[in-house]
Amino acid sequence: MQVMGISGLPGSGKSLISDIAIEMGAIIVSMGDIIREEAKKRGEPTKETAVNLRKEFGDNIVSELTVKKIKKLQEEGNADLIIIEGIRSPHEVNMFKENFDDFIILSIFANPNLRFERLKKRMREDDSQDYAGFRKRDLTELGFGIGDVISLSDKMIINESDIESCQEKIREFFKEII
Repeated sequence: MQVMGISGLPGSGKSLISDIAIEMGAIIVSMGDIIREEAKKRGEPTKETAVNLRKEFGDNIVSELTVKKIKKLQEEGNADLIIIEGIRSPHEVNMFKENFDDFIILSIFANPNLRFERLKKRMREDDSQDYAGFRKRDLTELGFGIGDVISLSDKMIINESDIESCQEKIREFFKEII
């Protein structure tokens, strides 16, 4: 069973990759969902929880929770491909490489202005509707080390044109690895 990761800044297209992977029979484990679940338990904003978890339990806490979830999925044996969506730090990458053979990272990139416009339309709880809030979120993500993860990825997809072109690039990538 192949385990791979997806990385990219908010609004870059990680969910688009996940949607196509699901069509191909993959199971998605979203690190963001793990943080959102924990934020709900704590009764605090998602951004705050992302920082607090790492302060309280160390840099590897979210990846540890993710590994635990994936190992359970592997025991159930329901898919040939499990995708970890939303990897943000080199610590997380190291944890996944230690736990899963042949682990690879696919990153997706889009420029900040395009990502901001996408996030305004998406309107998820942690999506800022003002550019200053958006930039602050990017800086928080970059502080986790997401820039290093993206720059050291095994494959990069640029998502700055029409959705159909990006979908084609993603499908070509999956044909190569499956």
